[in-house]
Formats: sequence, C-alpha cells, structure tokens
Amino acid sequence: MLSMIIPSDKDYLLQKTIDSLLENAEGEIEVIPILDGHEQPIKKDSRVKPIYFNVNKGTRAAINAGLAVSKGDYIAKIDSHCIVAESFDKILLENIEKNWLVVPRRYSLHEKTGTRHEERPICDYHFLNFPVDSDYGYGMFAQPEFSRSHHFRKESLIDDTMTFQASFWLANKDYFMKHVGFLDNSPEAYGPFGGEYIETVLKYWLGGGEVKVNKMTWYAHLCKRSYHYKQGIYTKRYKKNTNKNRDWSSKHWINNKEPNMIHSFSWLIKKFWPIKSWPKNWQEIWNNYKL
Repeated sequence: MLSMIIPSDKDYLLQKTIDSLLENAEGEIEVIPILDGHEQPIKKDSRVKPIYFNVNKGTRAAINAGLAVSKGDYIAKIDSHCIVAESFDKILLENIEKNWLVVPRRYSLHEKTGTRHEERPICDYHFLNFPVDSDYGYGMFAQPEFSRSHHFRKESLIDDTMTFQASFWLANKDYFMKHVGFLDNSPEAYGPFGGEYIETVLKYWLGGGEVKVNKMTWYAHLCKRSYHYKQGIYTKRYKKNTNKNRDWSSKHWINNKEPNMIHSFSWLIKKFWPIKSWPKNWQEIWNNYKL
C-alpha cells in the first residue's frame, strides 16, 4: 500500500488534490491530509484519514504526524495544491529501488482549468544553490534546472537529480525511517517550516541512498503568485525561516556535521559538477565566509 501524506494550511485546492490521488491511483492507497491548525470539509472516503491540529505547528510536524500513522510499505508527501497523472503510483512503484527517493516529472497546475499547464516549462531537475552571494538570498534552496546539464543523458527516463522542490516525493517507508526518520522541527535547526528538501535529500545522497526523477509519470503543482498572498489565499508563514535557520542548515551540511554519513558534502558537489552558482573555489569562499 502507498500512504500519501498531505500537509495543508487552509488550502482551497486540498479536496481537488485528494480527488486526483484517489481517481488516478491504480493500486491500494491511503490519503492522510493533515489540517494544520484549521478545519475544512473533506469528502468522506474510507481511504481518506484526516488528522487535525488545533494550532498551526508547521509543515515538518504535519509530515511527522502522517509518518506516524501511515500503514503503507511506501510513503509519499505531496503538497495540497497538486494533481497527478493516471496510474502515477503503479509507474513509480514499479520503477524504484529500496534506497531511492523518487520524484515524478513536474508540470505547473493551470489554476483556471484545473489541468496541467502545457505552456509553462517542464521541470525534471533541481540543484542546491551556493548559499554565499546567491541570487536567491542566503541559504541553500532547491532551484529548478530547466536546461539539461552535460552529464544528464537525454534518453534517460529515470535519472539522478541533486535535489527536488519537495512538493512531491515517494520512498520505501522502512528505508526512509531508518535513514531520515521523523523530520527535525526544532527551532534551533531547520525550524518548523523550511528545509525539508535539504534534510531528506542530503540524508539520502550522503547516507548511501539515491534521489531520482522518473519522467514516465508526472504531477502538476500550483505555482503561487503574489496575488495569492495579497488576497490571503495562502500565507507566507513558512517564509519566516530566519537567517539563523538557514545558516545552521548550511553550516551543518557543508561542514559535515551530520553523523553516520557515508559521503562528504564535497562528494555531492563533485558528483553533479558543474552546478550553477557554485564557483570553482567554493570551499575557499565558504571557509572565509561569516554570516
């Protein structure tokens, strides 16, 4: 069985996401929406098992709550404003190794039609940016790579990706819980909202696992715009990750502070080199940098 975990913070597309999962899954599935500090109606279905938080606890606590009750051999996390392809589960589960964390090809969700947006670029790959003097602000973020780097084989339908957006990922539950476990949502580390992709991806890559994109199936994710926030449709609470959290995360991983890892952080940089925004002398710049 596949357990789909959906953290949700007052999302008007939550039911659409649930419906898409139920309608397009070919195998046995359970859907676990976590309503983080709010209530909203959800259609009754024996496969849907909602969890309600009385107060807003954040994305990481919501994912942990889903992990704690999930019964599937495989677990997946998906954002609450997505649709998925027909038989997405069958395609992903038939093409996965135990130590893989897998993401499907990502489209944008067309908000007006509720379908995948054919005019916007497809995203298969993401990279972590260099946290110093970055165009994206301080910290390592998952940045989309729309152009293919030289080491990605054009014909490869299942390929390595350095990281992912974190709007959809799938993994073997036993391996995930042994090598990642419940996400760290302490204020002094990643904080309650951000850095999900950093913790999961780096614990996979540096701990002996692999992160893959499967281009044989897809999902479509709503690209939030400024008017969503202005109209109060979504909040920017997760944006309150301070430089303290970003600094901790960058230092923790680049300085190899995570215990029980097989590879160093520099191993990952070499594996995916060249990487946009990472200069050749990045180690020298990093060693001389102080936030």
